[in-house]
Amino acid sequence: MIEDNFYWYGIAAAVYIVTCWVFAVVRAVHNCGTPKERRDYIWPDRKMQVAVYLSATVLLPYVLNPKDEAAWILFKSYFPGTYYFYCGALIFCFFGTVKQWKMWKTTNLVAAIVTFLAIFPLVLHAWLPSGLLTPNGVKVCSVILLVTSCLAMIYAGVAMWQVWKWMQVARDVNYSNPEDFPTEYAHRMWMAPIILTPFLWPGYITDSQTVMAWMCVPLAIFNIALLLNVMPVWRRAAILSGIEEEEMEVDIDAPAELAEERTNRIAAEIEQFVNTEAAYLDPHLKLEQVVERCSFSRKYVTRVFIDRFGGFADYVNGLRIAYYERYRAQHPNSTEEAAAEASGFTSFKAYVKAKERLS
Repeated sequence: MIEDNFYWYGIAAAVYIVTCWVFAVVRAVHNCGTPKERRDYIWPDRKMQVAVYLSATVLLPYVLNPKDEAAWILFKSYFPGTYYFYCGALIFCFFGTVKQWKMWKTTNLVAAIVTFLAIFPLVLHAWLPSGLLTPNGVKVCSVILLVTSCLAMIYAGVAMWQVWKWMQVARDVNYSNPEDFPTEYAHRMWMAPIILTPFLWPGYITDSQTVMAWMCVPLAIFNIALLLNVMPVWRRAAILSGIEEEEMEVDIDAPAELAEERTNRIAAEIEQFVNTEAAYLDPHLKLEQVVERCSFSRKYVTRVFIDRFGGFADYVNGLRIAYYERYRAQHPNSTEEAAAEASGFTSFKAYVKAKERLS
């Protein structure tokens, strides 16, 4: 429904699109300090973020002429029609390690194709001078887009569920390097699809340009807030900070001698794999890999790590720090970054964080 005061509607839309462009440009030109050989592992979603935010350019016809019916249909449909896919894809990509991201790659590709096919006819209809669709065609495309949006909501929900599972793994100190999973950031961002929902649907449901203009304000603010959160790339919260040790089950009926013998055996197996076999030099060593090499369950291995070694990450990073000192002594011409990576850290900054924690 085309309303009066169209001038202000175009300005509101322009503000939203400009924040998208700012986000895309900053992400495209910002030079991250990530080690080049690990760039795809640590920061896999940079290009995707740029593409997602540049896609808002298709809304320009509404900025230039808010009175155009085709431009308005595209503008009000764009948010519920695409945002859930965007959120799901970025959540999967940002919070997934390489293996986990590849696991969902096909799902993400299918979701991208479906979203593109649903929104593309409306884009052409708005951009072509004479339009593309008949009134009935517009209705059919609107129904298709509505169905696609509902499916994308399910897709975004699956992404939230997966990230929640990854957070539980990180909470269990499964990772030896904080950069492997940005836990604190995940807690802030994993519910983005739900947080954004109240701002995506009102304009579409009410068919009101005034309502949509007001919705552009929080959406633009969200763009800038997200940009500030993802900059710089190495803003990673240490997984171990603030983690409460879980209550571990203990065999209270087991004789003390047997319990001690079991503990000694697990400790020996841990030292053999992690220290003697130098598994700590793997920058993405996980607790589950150690458990697989031991003769007892995760419960007992975790308890021995806490009781004998001060925790999984502390023990592994302690070995890495010692190796770093030896490496620097043996390779005086090596850079700090190279020495840190040779020692099992993902970067020199990860080494500094680990040393600060253990000092």
